Amino acid sequence: MKIRSFLTLMSLSSLLFAFAQGEPLKVGDTAPAVTGVTDSGANLALAEVYTKQTYTLVYFYPKADTPGCTKQGCSLRDGYEALTKLGVAVIGVSHDDVAAQKAFKEKYSLPFTLIADMDKTLIKAFGVPTAMPATDMAHRSAYLIKDGKIIYADYKGTTDKQAETILKVIAEQKI
Repeated sequence: MKIRSFLTLMSLSSLLFAFAQGEPLKVGDTAPAVTGVTDSGANLALAEVYTKQTYTLVYFYPKADTPGCTKQGCSLRDGYEALTKLGVAVIGVSHDDVAAQKAFKEKYSLPFTLIADMDKTLIKAFGVPTAMPATDMAHRSAYLIKDGKIIYADYKGTTDKQAETILKVIAEQKI
């Protein structure tokens, strides 16, 4: 009985926490003009990235160097040439620190910027839910931005098909 009560309390706590964070951004919303710390320790203003590229893909993952997050990052690495030919800047975001992001990027030869969002600036700005309140790990998700507006939102993150999914979305836009 105590276990059931504890699990119920944890479920309610997680649900309330998700609501307290706000709703994830939706297609048509203005993309947040926030700044994050990159895997090299430099500051990166997303608003500047939005204006320099045709598209910006900001994707969130729970934790660097874990199976699903690695598949998602490697999918984008493998599709990076095709994405950049279409003017896509790729930015990965997790709650990991700069050292973890740098190690993850180097280990898997990820050719794009990773953000160490330890203070959850980007996670909150995009309204990305976190796992359990104590973990601060972002739920896997992705946002494609064009002209400062969100044109596609993937609230589950397509893991090993992330690049393929984004390329398909862009191809459908050009019809």
